[in-house]
Amino acid sequence: MKERLGILLEQALGSAFSAGHLRSETLPSIVLETPRIAAHGDYSTNIAMTMAAGQKTAPQAIAKIIIDHIDDSEHLISKTEIAGPGFINFFIAQNKWYEILKTVHDLGNAYGTSRIGVGKRVQVEFVSANPTGPLHVGHGRCAAVGDTLAAILKATGYEVEKEYYVNDSGRQIKTLGQSVLLRYREILGETIAFPADGYRGDYIKDLAQEVVANEGDRLQELSDGEAVGLCAKFAAQEILAGIRRDLEAFGVTFDEWFSEESLYDSAAVESVIQDLKNRDIIYEHDGALWFRTQDFGDEKDRVVVRTNGVTTYFASDIAYHKNKFERRFDRIIDIWGADHHGYVARVSASIEALGYDKDQCQIILVQLVNLLRDGKPVTMSTREGEFVTLKEVVDEVGRDASRFLFLLRHYDSPLDFDLGLAKKESNENPVYYVQYVHARISNIIRKAEEQGYKDIYWHEDFPGLIDLPEEIQLIKLMARYPEVVTQSALLMEPHRVAFYLRELAAAFHAYYHDRSKHKVVSDEARLSAARLYLVSAIRIIIRNGLSLMAVSAPENM
Repeated sequence: MKERLGILLEQALGSAFSAGHLRSETLPSIVLETPRIAAHGDYSTNIAMTMAAGQKTAPQAIAKIIIDHIDDSEHLISKTEIAGPGFINFFIAQNKWYEILKTVHDLGNAYGTSRIGVGKRVQVEFVSANPTGPLHVGHGRCAAVGDTLAAILKATGYEVEKEYYVNDSGRQIKTLGQSVLLRYREILGETIAFPADGYRGDYIKDLAQEVVANEGDRLQELSDGEAVGLCAKFAAQEILAGIRRDLEAFGVTFDEWFSEESLYDSAAVESVIQDLKNRDIIYEHDGALWFRTQDFGDEKDRVVVRTNGVTTYFASDIAYHKNKFERRFDRIIDIWGADHHGYVARVSASIEALGYDKDQCQIILVQLVNLLRDGKPVTMSTREGEFVTLKEVVDEVGRDASRFLFLLRHYDSPLDFDLGLAKKESNENPVYYVQYVHARISNIIRKAEEQGYKDIYWHEDFPGLIDLPEEIQLIKLMARYPEVVTQSALLMEPHRVAFYLRELAAAFHAYYHDRSKHKVVSDEARLSAARLYLVSAIRIIIRNGLSLMAVSAPENM
């Protein structure tokens, strides 16, 4: 509906320019908004106000010229009005809204999809937690955001590849190996002093026990370096396998698991450092190699190779992003935890220094999760191993509740995740509130079928039957769903889908509970058929939206 109105406005402006009633100029961008107050119409635009300076004409006069040149041959608009300093408010003809219901039914699972991204390749890299311990709830939020965003991009026509970057190289992997080796020696009877920077979780003891079972005391005969390397490799592989299992249980799979170590094995890191040295973008100072990131907008230059010859994580990040661009993605989306905010400027600087368009890489920072149980904080400390894992959360509250609740706020805001709330079977629980709409409508349809309503299809007399203001509002709300999905893709904001589903669910619940006015199946056969058509369209949209979030749409609850 909005697109059709936009086309009418474009044509009206073109006609006004051609007729000389407006000064010819590049066709301005037309923005149509949904007014917060229903009395202000279905859509509103400030186009006349944005054109006023260039036209050297009052906005109200421009608004009248635009309205006079609208050729509404399909009778889409029932009324227009000029409001305030020059807003144009549009009221859509009521009979046109019923076309939305037919479109929802005709398209079914495809309602809400589009082709805005056709021909464009996008890579979404997310989670990418170091394989040094199980995933925690913060990783779960990143997983829900990344996986849902990828699904939304696919629904809008993009070719999407999901990638997990495995940090299987560097200091943290060595620390992991040392931690397992020390617990291994402890199991074999040694008294050890565990270092403050070691990994202390019970999972380290479990891994050490497995090393004992597999290797016996053989590691005692190896040098510390060899023993640490063996423990690190074994532990990282086991932890990564656990991460894969936990993500699959959470409904997340990846097209590519990209190894950081492969960048070193292929000499990609060494090659990119040498290339940037040759171009004097990397220089030597005090025995270390530095990247001139300050020349590209960062607050200071960054070390890529330390004085001891060991590369920093930034070195492999440069090679990794170079690899991404070499794979010819039109857009690269990195989804990181909020604790990585300091890396944004340096990575952007490296992309620009390599000769690529830094705007093709968009970095999303996902804020922290505050885990609660019935309103009380749950303490978490990754280093001490005192944290609630993603697996524990999914096992306790289920995948559906976990994914939905992780998407209830914009990712740049901290999120309170209440385990107690997630398990409630009441309207207080947002996922239950939305899923119950699908289950309730499914139950209505089953009972209707028992009463002889076998097929749900459009009849020409429906407009005269479902014409209450609240029914028209439900249809208008359904009309917004494709735009919600499109905006979610363009703005990379998957929470918009969750927000919309809650709004649609609230509108349905309000409609359904007023049984005196809105009983769906009644003794009036034609009215019952019309209302079944209406609510079954809502069910389709609820199912489609939940599907984007990989949340189930139950038939019974």
